[in-house]
Parts: sequence; structure tokens; C-alpha cells
Amino acid sequence: MNRRHFLASASALAILPTVTIAAQNPLRLRAEAVVQQILPAGNAATAMLGFNGSMPGPALRVARGEPVSIDVVNGLDEGTAVHWHGLRIENRMDGVPVLTQELINPGESMAYRFTPPDAGTYWYHSHYISYEQVARGMMGPLIVEDDVPPDVDQDITVVISDWMLSEDGSLSEDFANMHSVAHGGYMGNFARAFLSASSVRQGDRVRFRVINAATNRIVPLAVTGAGGMVVALDGMALVEPRPLSELVLAPAQRADLIVDISGPVEIDMLTRQGAFRLADLKIDGANTQRQPSPITALAPHGLPAPSEPTQHLTLTMMGGAMARGHGGTNIWAFNDVSDLPEQPFGSFSRGETVRMTLVNDTAFAHGIHLHGHHFFEAGEDNALGDLRDTTLVEANEKRDIICVFDNPGRWLLHCHMLSHAVGGMRTWVNVA
Repeated sequence: MNRRHFLASASALAILPTVTIAAQNPLRLRAEAVVQQILPAGNAATAMLGFNGSMPGPALRVARGEPVSIDVVNGLDEGTAVHWHGLRIENRMDGVPVLTQELINPGESMAYRFTPPDAGTYWYHSHYISYEQVARGMMGPLIVEDDVPPDVDQDITVVISDWMLSEDGSLSEDFANMHSVAHGGYMGNFARAFLSASSVRQGDRVRFRVINAATNRIVPLAVTGAGGMVVALDGMALVEPRPLSELVLAPAQRADLIVDISGPVEIDMLTRQGAFRLADLKIDGANTQRQPSPITALAPHGLPAPSEPTQHLTLTMMGGAMARGHGGTNIWAFNDVSDLPEQPFGSFSRGETVRMTLVNDTAFAHGIHLHGHHFFEAGEDNALGDLRDTTLVEANEKRDIICVFDNPGRWLLHCHMLSHAVGGMRTWVNVA
């Protein structure tokens, strides 16, 4: 990555457009070609894909428990579908061709109708040739409002991604080259964050909703000019807020921060070459009304509590460069099977509690995402940890997760390093 470009990126701050569903219900979300200024101002713009003329697509803000209607229109010259990442919604609205819906062909549209049950920070993105369409820009934030919002002065969405760009601004189209797929995945030489605001006041209390929308890059994050707490992960409130220190987000993971502003805010990605600037927020005035107070937890989730697991399954990640062989037919595999099998990896009754051991028998980290549900990361002592919809399993490590499968349907389970998914790391479960 080019340090000069990262340090210059603050001069190219872009504001996320925002749409409140209540004001436009049904909403029309059009997938189409767009041109976006990715490189710093003064450099060439980039031809990409997006929604409603922007990349990222508009930040959608919806009410918890209220019906949402979104008509997705395909203005591309190829098929597409939209997945509402992290939402526990009806299976036929999940946006996965083959498993849950037919492809939205060029010139066609699909009506997505769902009622979000959980407040929090989510996002939407293409789920058809997603390793390419998401890399081209087909994604955007989806915010489900709290019934009682926390006491903050600003609520700012932060969308992070990276791109492989030439000096003329053109996007590399080598999305599925075998070397990248067999290693860490297609990753960019330039990254940045798109924010929903450009400034804050000294003394403000701010909620940052951080989304890692990169196709493959794990983002270690640092925030300076602000001190506070992490209050939610993957849309789910933490029982106890924890101090904000170095935060690592796998692709598709999110974190909600509540912080007090002490100076200009710098958002950096930490790398072995040093800290690279993704975005910054300037100071515009001072908040003289805000009084110091503890940062408290968000409203608790309403998910069912797990009971004693009735099944214990093992999902072993196999393949890739520098790994032993496997029985699958692609670069990567789960349990010696590549790509979507005819039979599900697991079959569960509605409401059944299941333990899964995720074993990473490869040389690379993987972010494993389960559709339609959240799950608990389980510690070695069987204590329930954080609720996630995507969990990062490092190379040669394993992690247990515990899930109450209470949402019926055929649900995708895959690596959200999208290069690894197209390389074979995809399976599914069935909830009767």
C-alpha cells in the first residue's frame, strides 16, 4: 500500500448519502454503474458499481419492528441479488441465488419485504458473484434504529473498504486470479473510509458505526482524538461496554463505538508498515453543554438463550496455498467438500441449540459468516462470549460457536473472505 495515498486520503472525504425508509416506503434501490472519487482529490475518479448513483450505496435507516419495503431494480448488464447482512429475517428475503431466490436479471426487479427484529448496525451487499460485484462497490450501510437512542450528539456511520487501483484511477478486474484466491484473497493497494459526517465538536459524545465492507482485508483499527467504549459487535449490544483499544474487524464485521471527542479524529488502519490514514474528522466548534458521564450499555438483545446443545458438529477449513490436500474439487473446502453441496452441512429443528467447532486447518485466517442468525462465540470453559454473525478464526486455530437455530429455511454458511468463498468455502444448513 502507498503511504502517501493513505495520508492524503483525508483531503478526499466523501459523505455517505442517507435515506430514512419511513420517508420513502417502498424504497427504490437501483443497482447501476457509477463513477466515484476513490483516490484523493486531484486524482482520477474510478468507474465502479453502486446503488442510486453512489458508492457506497445510500445509508438506509429503518425502525426496529416496522415493516420495510425495498424494490431492488437491476440496472446492470448482468444479474444480481442483494443480501441484508446480519438481519434475522425471513429466509426468502435473504438474497442468496440458488438457496433463497431467483437471480434478478438485467432490467428486472425484486421486492424485498421484511421486518428487522434487532436494532443495530448492519449492511447490504450483492450476493451474486459477490467477490466481484462487492469489490466493484455494490454495498451500503443498513442501520436499524434503537427504540430509545443512546445519549450522543452525533451518530456517524463509517464504511471501510479497499481497492486495487491504477494511477489513472481504473479498478483492476483480476478479481478471481488463482494466486489471490489461494492466499489471502483479492486485496487492494488503496483503502479509505466513507463517513456520514465531516466534522465534530470538541467535547461531543459520538456514536461511530464502523463497517468493514472489504472483500478480503482484515482491518486492525485505531481511533485517535477520541476516548470511549465499544458498545456493540455485529449489531448486537455488549452486556458490558469494553474499553476502546486496538480493534480488529474481519470482512463483514461491525463495531459500534461511543466516544468523547478530545481533538481532531483520526481513523487509521494498522499495518506492519505503520498506521495508514483511512479518514479524519475536523473540529468545528466546541460543545459546552455536554457534562462528563459514564458510557452505559445499549438495550439488550432479544435473542433466545441457548439450552444444552443437542448436536455438536465440526466444520474444518481446508485448502489454499501451503496446505495439505483435500477431497474437494476447488481451491478451498469445508470437510473435504468444495462449494454448495446437495445435502446440508447440518439439519436442525426450529429452536434447537447446536455447538459447532470451527477448525482452521489452513495457513490463512477466515471470517466465517452464518446467514439468518447470530451465534455466541464460546470460550474454552464453555462460557458464552460475544454474539456475532461473522467470527474470525486465525490460521491453525479453532473456535467453538453456539447457535439457537430459530429461523426456518436454507441458510448459507461461508467464509466472508469472498475470494475464499468463490474458491470453495461455502456450505449451508437447513432449519425445519
